[in-house]
Amino acid sequence: MRAVVEYDEKSSLLAMRLKYGARLGLAELIGQHMGRFLHEVPADTLVIPVPLHRWRLWSRGFNQSVLIGRALSKRGSLLMNNHILVRKSATPPLRLMSAKKRRAIVDRAFQMSSDARDQVAGKTVILVDDVYTTGSTANACARLLKESGAVKVLVFCWARVLTDYDKP
Repeated sequence: MRAVVEYDEKSSLLAMRLKYGARLGLAELIGQHMGRFLHEVPADTLVIPVPLHRWRLWSRGFNQSVLIGRALSKRGSLLMNNHILVRKSATPPLRLMSAKKRRAIVDRAFQMSSDARDQVAGKTVILVDDVYTTGSTANACARLLKESGAVKVLVFCWARVLTDYDKP
């Protein structure tokens, strides 16, 4: 798990402006900052953004994780595939829910595409998301990617919510 910054008032503002304010240029900035972690991955690493459900994608008009992933993959000359993971069920916004509730909601919200195994088997995967809160979404996605043969799944995000356990 790699985060560019700790989730706080300033970092959340940037994430919210991208996600809800359609400030799409911020995805390029976030992808550039995530690029500092690319030295840790092999050249054949696959970038996979966390998917949105089709209804949310339709209402928002874009998936911020796809935009960030595109910027990151371009920066590292890596292949990105935003069709391997599919969000099969719509979920309510998770930001005000407990970790337990989040896990229960997202645990079965994702599925792999029919050709996923061919795409991820033997690969290191970078799972891209904007904010890492409890890890429920990332864990649900990573579990499916590992079951499909991914050797390693790294989560790259803009901001991470730190708990008291995480802080020095």
